[in-house]
Amino acid sequence: MRDFFSAVQFITILPWGGVEKFDPQRMIPYFPLVGMALGGLVALFDYVAVSLWGKTVASLLDVIFLAVLTGAFHIDGLGDAADGLLGQRPKEKILAIMKDSRLGTMGLVAIVCGLSIKWAGISGLDTNRTLLLIIMPAFARGSMLFGMRCLPYGRPEGGTGVDFFKHELKPSAFWGLSVPVLFSFLLGWQAIWLIICFAAITAGLIRYYQKRVGCITGDMLGAMTEVTEAGLFLLASIGGSV
Repeated sequence: MRDFFSAVQFITILPWGGVEKFDPQRMIPYFPLVGMALGGLVALFDYVAVSLWGKTVASLLDVIFLAVLTGAFHIDGLGDAADGLLGQRPKEKILAIMKDSRLGTMGLVAIVCGLSIKWAGISGLDTNRTLLLIIMPAFARGSMLFGMRCLPYGRPEGGTGVDFFKHELKPSAFWGLSVPVLFSFLLGWQAIWLIICFAAITAGLIRYYQKRVGCITGDMLGAMTEVTEAGLFLLASIGGSV
């Protein structure tokens, strides 16, 4: 359980476990499980919020609550990645811009659009709303594992994510992703749609990163999480339910 708590403390503000020593390689498989824990808290919060304000307002509060639980960790990565990637710049300039902590126009636009899409998607959920709120954050954080597996780290001299790339990620590290996948089958045949969407978004982002800079950074991993999460919620809400 120590590695799970390490993962919790790394990508959330939750103080569970009181772990002092972090082992990045061992905590990676637990990222999807941390997503499940976050989703469970959001689903519980949503249950109360819907009874007080209705779905539309509750969905906005869900987005805010999830951002608070993560300390906007991935949202910050989305903003930095957008500032660097969204423009015609060479690789060195892109990496330098992403390293700058200041938020630019493209980063701000990306954050606003990402959170708005997430709100719209959650607002459109009807059937299986609670289950989807639980498993979507897990899938989103599982996308980071594919980024680590498929692309080299872009800052070998040091950076937020450098410790996660010291060793090649083995296929066995993906076992945590099997939990949200199994839970998704409670949706019935729509689980196939969800898994296809997850695979398409993840593969598309990795292909985009590969084409633009040929590597990945901690900010880009955070952007993967946010884009995947927003995209899945939006696609899950097609027709009002999944």
